[in-house]
Amino acid sequence: MKKILAFALAALLAVGCFMMTGCAANKIIVQTNAYFAPFEYYDDAKTITGVDVEIMNLVGEKLGKEIEFMNVEFSVIIDNVANGKVCDAGAAGITVTDERKEKVDFSNTYFTSVQYVIYEKGTMEIDGTDGDVNYILWDSLAGKKIGVQRDTTGDIYVDGEINATADDPNYGYDGVLVGTGASLAQYDNAQVAADGITANQVDVVVVDYLPASFIVDKSDKFDCAALYYAGGEGEADYPTEESYAICVTKGNDELLAAINEVLAELGEDGVKALVKKHMGLE
Repeated sequence: MKKILAFALAALLAVGCFMMTGCAANKIIVQTNAYFAPFEYYDDAKTITGVDVEIMNLVGEKLGKEIEFMNVEFSVIIDNVANGKVCDAGAAGITVTDERKEKVDFSNTYFTSVQYVIYEKGTMEIDGTDGDVNYILWDSLAGKKIGVQRDTTGDIYVDGEINATADDPNYGYDGVLVGTGASLAQYDNAQVAADGITANQVDVVVVDYLPASFIVDKSDKFDCAALYYAGGEGEADYPTEESYAICVTKGNDELLAAINEVLAELGEDGVKALVKKHMGLE
């Protein structure tokens, strides 16, 4: 009887380990949203590839483990990583925020991106230049229908600038677009949001620089420019920017350390080289 009970207990543990990624000793499950080129996208063979994929494959080599990527909605990645049952990490051009840091542990940042505005050629005027960068001010989006990829930094920024008021304890500041008639439209990915311009569903799309460049480079209908805030009196205008990192389930120190080691070994030049490769600029 004891042997039977022991066997049954072992079987239950085996099933539990199969269901929990933490027991998959030789595999690291990474969730992403594969519509954020060049960081993650499907290649011609319908395989997920990109900058984040290459980084995590190097992590797998360092730890001697297989990396498995899962394509999911961006909005669920942080919570799934925090839960730790269906995945170990999230790599999807994820911006570090204080709210997200309460749920997951972040690697060192590896890329800083500026928010860009995609628009149909001839429909927007440039407000200024910063070196060789053309930019449009938030103020110029007043009254426009603005498309975003759901739960990305662009979504967070646009929602805040449209809805934030100093009287609201969730914000504590007045958004640039409050009361201007500007509106927000959320899409599952940046390409679908851009398609919304062609379909007259939105006027512009706000998304990170590289996805914006990737979309514009594939179309002769669109153009894009950096999205800047107007400076105060005597101050220069400044970009809307954020930094990316890879997140892991809290307490997964071995995986976090390996990710940081890979990022350190790549360095800024190594990451830029990966970006150029997946932008087709090599």
